[in-house]
Amino acid sequence: MQSNLQQLEEALLAPSAALIEDLKHIEGDLMLLGVGGKMGPSMARLALRAIREAGLTKKVIGVSRFSSGTLQQELEAIGVETIACDLLDDAALQQLPRVPNIIYLAGYKFGTSGNEDFTWAMNTFLPGRVAMHFKDARIVAFSSGNVLPFVPVTDGGVSEETAPAPIGEYAQSCLGRERIFQYFSKKNGTPVLIYRLNYAVDFRYGVLVEIAKSVLAEKAIDLTTENVNVIWQGDANEIALRSLRHCTSPATVLNVTGPEILSVRWIAQRFGERFNKVPQFINQPAPTALLNNASACHKLFGYPRTSIREAIDITARWLLEGGELWNKDTHFQERKGNF
Repeated sequence: MQSNLQQLEEALLAPSAALIEDLKHIEGDLMLLGVGGKMGPSMARLALRAIREAGLTKKVIGVSRFSSGTLQQELEAIGVETIACDLLDDAALQQLPRVPNIIYLAGYKFGTSGNEDFTWAMNTFLPGRVAMHFKDARIVAFSSGNVLPFVPVTDGGVSEETAPAPIGEYAQSCLGRERIFQYFSKKNGTPVLIYRLNYAVDFRYGVLVEIAKSVLAEKAIDLTTENVNVIWQGDANEIALRSLRHCTSPATVLNVTGPEILSVRWIAQRFGERFNKVPQFINQPAPTALLNNASACHKLFGYPRTSIREAIDITARWLLEGGELWNKDTHFQERKGNF
């Protein structure tokens, strides 16, 4: 059973022809800052695989504290070069090689309440130090859809033309991160793309897993926030890597998510069909939700390769066959910004 899941994961990590071609036009090595997070390991693997299939010799370098677990050894084993570094240690940051392509994944979300100072240090102070150290690089800087306002579910989501309106200190600090990268992009002429993600899903974590687990456990699902956007993590990783070709000065802001405004109720019902369970619901839907319009992203990169029905099928299979889960909930139903 586990070998079947490994084969499934390997198939899902296959790079697209478009990614392979784009990497041929991106000069120099690639560094992922904060590679130890949810998306970093799979993005590093995808980048390395695409580089090899393109016949290139670029390095993929993963930077993280690597303070626990075996991730550093696992990445080294497949050919990713790793550097153990606390990015908030400025002396250590200054020792990082100045590679020409940076994916900035570092950030802090859960635990913000009661730890606001660290949140702001990670999400706003550190980006300035990184932007200065890598001023001659191209930088894809991860941000969050949380910087945007809640809008009526009938509005089609918020595009890049809408002014941010973050709720709570986490979201405010994410906007701070965007502003700092924008400032240094203008000041130093650094090509930057601000990658505003909302929400990546994978078979180990994310909105789909959270809904599926509730259906399986016959636990009532709160419908107050009934509408969401999601994008399969593999597609989100591809877009991040391909975005290196679209960094500009002044910085470009890009919403990244799937094309649909999805119903939580509908997702739960689809899992119910696969699990032979009747989903349970509580509360009435609010008229607003945190929703992104990612049409600019789809114009650049096309629609995601993994459809929502495929993502639901993959997630259901993963849970039914006992695949590993990370238990890192998104708190997508949070409406007051308390993380």
